[in-house]
Amino acid sequence: MTDTLPHDPAPVPGPFAFWGHRDYAGDLSELARVRSELARDLAGFDPDLVETVTLVASELVANSCKYARPGGRVGRTLSMPDERTLRLTVSDAGGPTLPRIPAERTDEEWELAEGQRGLLLVRRLSRTWAGFAFPRRHGLGTHVWAAFDAEPPRTLPRVW
Repeated sequence: MTDTLPHDPAPVPGPFAFWGHRDYAGDLSELARVRSELARDLAGFDPDLVETVTLVASELVANSCKYARPGGRVGRTLSMPDERTLRLTVSDAGGPTLPRIPAERTDEEWELAEGQRGLLLVRRLSRTWAGFAFPRRHGLGTHVWAAFDAEPPRTLPRVW
């Protein structure tokens, strides 16, 4: 006999690895620090993966700086929910809309567009990506994540 009732959820294993939360001023001048800390956090991973994640993080942090509430902070987390997935999450205090790639532009408008090109890059370089926002009254903001296929290094930090 088990102690688990049929309606109880099955236990879910925790993440394979989780790096500590990094906090930045919501300013483009922080991008060098974002890149430097990512390189340090991902030491031992495939250099091509590190370069890809760094590029995606740069795009997402730049979007946060541009579209989130002025004077806000930007957060970055890394995790491996399983042994083969690296997840990057960028969070901010929220803006007027969720990040999205507009589908209603004409070809000519795409050629002339300045915005949302970074999200096309994120979509192309990651296995999958998404964003979600909490209602402003909760003060939790907007969160955008991207997942990448990853081969973990031999020694992986288990920082919680």
